[in-house]
Amino acid sequence: MIVLLMGVSGCGKTTVGHRLAARLGCRYQEGDALHPPANVAKMAGGTPLTDADRTPWLAAVAAWIDARQAAGESGIISCSALKQAYRQLLIGDRNDVYLVYLKGTREQLTRRLAGRSGHFMPPNLLASQLATLEEPTAAEQPLVVTIDQPVDAIVTAIAAGIQP
Repeated sequence: MIVLLMGVSGCGKTTVGHRLAARLGCRYQEGDALHPPANVAKMAGGTPLTDADRTPWLAAVAAWIDARQAAGESGIISCSALKQAYRQLLIGDRNDVYLVYLKGTREQLTRRLAGRSGHFMPPNLLASQLATLEEPTAAEQPLVVTIDQPVDAIVTAIAAGIQP
């Protein structure tokens, strides 16, 4: 089983990913760590990524998923996965990949980003991420979890929602 944690910057993918992986006893992969250095530099400079910029990153995320599945391992990976086309590339016909959307309001996300330090993604790129975001549809069978609750409650909701 692979859990793909998606959502815009500041929704808590990393924090939730670490705690969920610990709870489920599996590996966590920070999707941002798979970005090519040029993408990180571009975002750090305040420039939103284009679809062309995201292509090698999404391929790396998909390769991580494929490697876990080939090894028969479970895992958690975070990735903004802002567009349906990105999620199709990442999930497609792969079995046992659960899509979890960490959903927050603009106000919640802005507050979280304002309090965050040491991340390459500047808070001023939130608007571009929200403009790009295509929320998952029912056809994608997402588990939607709102971020207006404690992290442990979010992890519990995800663990309960991904049980086969």
